[in-house]
Amino acid sequence: MEALFAFCVGILTTCGIFLVLRSRTFPVVVGLTLLSYAVNLFLFSMGRLSVDSAAVIGANSTYADPLPQALVLTAIVIGFAMTAFVVILSMRGRGDLGNDHVDGRIPDHSSLTDKEKS
Repeated sequence: MEALFAFCVGILTTCGIFLVLRSRTFPVVVGLTLLSYAVNLFLFSMGRLSVDSAAVIGANSTYADPLPQALVLTAIVIGFAMTAFVVILSMRGRGDLGNDHVDGRIPDHSSLTDKEKS
């Protein structure tokens, strides 16, 4: 189970980094979201992955650590706020610049014909 969990965290991190390095804003937003999911899963795994563990100390011989659960809940709220901010920032950049490229440079369309421009 731990190997599958580590594989999923690795895949989410890899896909997130790949999408963050794209030149458009929407893939960057999706990449940041995938990275936050990977961090949440990693934080959750720090509480020892166990099956049938009690959430309350004393109810069972083994219990789940509540600190990583609290960290994940906090990270979910911060990730949602960050995603909302980045979406608004990308919409503002699209409105101000007229394109959604991350670097802010307007692509050169001088090589296009009149038919391709319209």
